[in-house]
Amino acid sequence: MKKVLVIRFSSIGDIVLTTPVVRNLKTQLEDVEVHYCTKIQFKSIVENNPYIDKVHYLEDRLSDLIKSLKKENFDVVIDLHKNLRTSIIKFRLGAKSYSFDKLNRQKWLMVNLKINHLPNRHIVDRYMDTIAPLNIKMDNLGLDYFIPEKDEVPMDWLPETHRKEYVAYAIGAQHNTKKLPLKRMIELCDKINKPIVLLGGPGDEVVGNKIKQFFDKTAKSEPMEEGLLEMNKKAIIYNACGKYNLNQSASLVKQAKYVFSHDTGLMHIAAAFKKEVFSIWGNTIPSFGMYPYRTKFTVLENNKLDCRPCSKIGHQKCPKGHFKCMNNIVFDFYIP
Repeated sequence: MKKVLVIRFSSIGDIVLTTPVVRNLKTQLEDVEVHYCTKIQFKSIVENNPYIDKVHYLEDRLSDLIKSLKKENFDVVIDLHKNLRTSIIKFRLGAKSYSFDKLNRQKWLMVNLKINHLPNRHIVDRYMDTIAPLNIKMDNLGLDYFIPEKDEVPMDWLPETHRKEYVAYAIGAQHNTKKLPLKRMIELCDKINKPIVLLGGPGDEVVGNKIKQFFDKTAKSEPMEEGLLEMNKKAIIYNACGKYNLNQSASLVKQAKYVFSHDTGLMHIAAAFKKEVFSIWGNTIPSFGMYPYRTKFTVLENNKLDCRPCSKIGHQKCPKGHFKCMNNIVFDFYIP
């Protein structure tokens, strides 16, 4: 039996984007055992994947992980992260390895000089290039996400107003420059004008409450309402931020009619469920290759800026101070 190790340490979206690699390795190689290595905090994303035979977690010390991995005697290592730690792992294991090309030079040119040498290819297809030497071909089934039965959210957990149909809006993101400001989130919800489930982690709960309070018919008007008085204020908000774990949030994405999301992990989970996605882009750009994969989607972005992209990842605040990439986005979409 051949043993193959796939490495991707982080984060939510990036790990979901590696699922076609795992699936195609398992289904196309004969007599293969597929192992996956990631950080312990992302356990829930990979532990239910039927194409993965065993998962190894980075917890505290890299040396402990390497000691555990060496016992497996891997035949092949697929490095889809390619950083210092994965280089150490590959060296210590001594197995034949294939590494993902992160296009750091091309991204640097785009961020710093606005010279576009980026390939017109999704990162998933570039992940698949990494295993092409093994004669593995893409099966065109898209992304995978597996929710255990215990984390499937029944509709009666939601308010009665949302049980028939709702729109999911993932309001979080790892960096602030990937998120709409609060006022613009409110404007977006007003434009959606349907029952909305706000999704995010505990750190998004306060913002979610402010959005809900704005649309709450019994709430007193907040100072932020200035400049927003012309709105319909008919959206019905359920703030689910911090109330559900990742798999439960994925279940709510799966059951949504449409999904709005910043450039974040839940956007890729929505793509795995073939939802129609409206993806919102700030300082990063879809040309980096991480737009929704193999699903219907609409990109909402401001292309009239010479400062964008200002990072390949994100910032805590706009380096220019104006944040026009998010403040000036036109919400040009229609949902029936």
